[in-house]
Amino acid sequence: MSRGSAIIAIMIAFVGGFAIGQITGSKDGGGEEVAAVELGRGGPAPSAAGAAAPAEGAGDVVRYRVPITADQPSKGPADALVSIVVWSEFQCPFCARVLPTLSRIQNEYRGQVRVVWRNNPLPFHQEATPAAILAMEAFEQGGADKFWQVHDLLFENQRALGREDLERYAQQAGLNMQQVRAALDNQEHKDKIDADQALANSLGARGTPAFFINGVQLMGAQPFEAFKEVIDRELATARAMVQRGTPAAQVYANLIRDGRTSPAPAADAPERPQQPQRQPDPNAVYKVELSGPLPQRGPNDALVTIVEVSDFECPFCSRVEPTIDRLLEEYPRDVRVVWLNNPLPFHRNAGPAHQLAVEAFEQGGNEKFWRLHKILFENQRELTRENLERWAQEIGLNMARVRSVLDNNTHARVIEQQQELVRGFGATGTPSFFINGRNLRGAQPYERFKAMVDEELAKARALVERGTPRNRVYATIIASGATEPQFIDAPGAAAPAAQPSAPPAPERYEIPVPRNAPTKGAARGARVVIQEFSDFECPFCGRVNPTLRQILDEYGNRVQIIWRNYPLPFHQNAHLASQAAMEAFRQGGNDKFWAYHDLLFENQRAMARADLERYAEQIGLNMAQFRAALDSERHKAAVDEDMAAVERAGARIGTPSFFINGRLLQGAQPFEAFKREIDAALAE
Repeated sequence: MSRGSAIIAIMIAFVGGFAIGQITGSKDGGGEEVAAVELGRGGPAPSAAGAAAPAEGAGDVVRYRVPITADQPSKGPADALVSIVVWSEFQCPFCARVLPTLSRIQNEYRGQVRVVWRNNPLPFHQEATPAAILAMEAFEQGGADKFWQVHDLLFENQRALGREDLERYAQQAGLNMQQVRAALDNQEHKDKIDADQALANSLGARGTPAFFINGVQLMGAQPFEAFKEVIDRELATARAMVQRGTPAAQVYANLIRDGRTSPAPAADAPERPQQPQRQPDPNAVYKVELSGPLPQRGPNDALVTIVEVSDFECPFCSRVEPTIDRLLEEYPRDVRVVWLNNPLPFHRNAGPAHQLAVEAFEQGGNEKFWRLHKILFENQRELTRENLERWAQEIGLNMARVRSVLDNNTHARVIEQQQELVRGFGATGTPSFFINGRNLRGAQPYERFKAMVDEELAKARALVERGTPRNRVYATIIASGATEPQFIDAPGAAAPAAQPSAPPAPERYEIPVPRNAPTKGAARGARVVIQEFSDFECPFCGRVNPTLRQILDEYGNRVQIIWRNYPLPFHQNAHLASQAAMEAFRQGGNDKFWAYHDLLFENQRAMARADLERYAEQIGLNMAQFRAALDSERHKAAVDEDMAAVERAGARIGTPSFFINGRLLQGAQPFEAFKREIDAALAE
């Protein structure tokens, strides 16, 4: 395929994706930035129809012919009965969000699933193509092992994909730097990347992430259950083929042999009634609690509180600012606006801009924050480090503190907590507003805001008339608000099946607590016991550690956290690292275990035997005993027993997973998710 043809194919993909984004963004009259052709969870997918003359085992399932060759990095056995080809890119936030799901799939379907990577760097992500070039160079230098190592580094650092960053990751992975620099300078591997994109375009998979499971298309960062439904069906098909004599290594080729090579025309799609999608409930009130001092305009005792969730680099966010100004002018006594930060990951300069904004508020309160706020929105396309420092100086900030904040991302946790809060309500895009707890998304016209403000003002005045103090109105309204997204059926949707009067209680798993295991928090008698099943080589396990510290700070001796080992089979060093940590526990109890635990998570890319010994020396372990424990695999049985306990309980998990008084919470969830479960357990 010529370079010119590839460029044309990419442009077609971009235009098609942009159209999807415009339709989605303007459906209700206001723009909300959610990344045009990054499909995200449940994103739009082309219709799929049955392929003519299906191969053996295909039945009436829609399949596409997606070849797998030695040119694609893969993970899992070559003769796996289910192959998942993923089109992805390193700057797409939705691609990052689906990684825990893929990890869980590989854990639950060990030896039965392989994952194959293909590149689709989207044209509006400027750093995605160089990142893809580096990943493919890693694959060329060191095969699949090096590719997946660099893959994880890139996804863990999505906001830092500049040239210097890429070279640093290459050095961390031990690549030949002369070859890396040449590959980046000369855009080596671009032909393979272009070919991946052209194939994706020909199959109708224009957004990211896109998946083909034994040739069956699944679009977007779907939940585990969506993958599981397809995988289980494909496993049954593949096993039937093997029983009839098809070698396992030939199942995939047989299934896709007669698959489609172009998107299925709408006319070919099977006739089925179109069920209207659920839509967010416009009347739902969310419990948007405002903890700590936050940037605010308007009086503290305003009857209507508008929580604005915004991004300084988002064009829709700047467009709605005149509407916010007008509301404050029209309702000077009754409306206040409170600001929350949500810098979107694909906005390269948004992160530093929000760091500076938080610092401006810390140094100078509302006056400094709103002055900077105005400057940032007026200069959205010029949010460079140099300009940020210049504007900070113009409004009179302490420049030593400003530079330290920008160098060290000092306010990252504050910003992440605000993002986690609103994400729990389903508000992932920008701008998003909560008007006395009711969510309004996008840069809506003034009339939409005014109508909702007037409705809420009437309710608030009624509360005041019944005796609620003005300064307690907001807290009273949201007190019993929802803590997760609320939906209603779209007009015309079929009536839902009858539901029981009360939902069943969440399943509780019986996983006995070991007599001697590493713990934090209460030594004994805690009302809430959290068993943490984790993997020292899993990046998501490392990310949840600050949240666990926050839990202990807030709940103290009411909570006990117990460490359980769950090294995933595709993490080559994880099992030995778990054994090493348990030897640290044997020698020095909790103190030595958690010291070693922290060293491992700080050095997840360096867990070879020599590294494990070096960390043991750093914390003062008896090295003769330590080496003997690893040589003899003294703690292997204990590590395996932790994993077996989960299996006996009937739970199927990935990492990290937490059993809170027996109830399962999976993934590196935000603090609020843990808080809900812990509070529920304390209330029992």
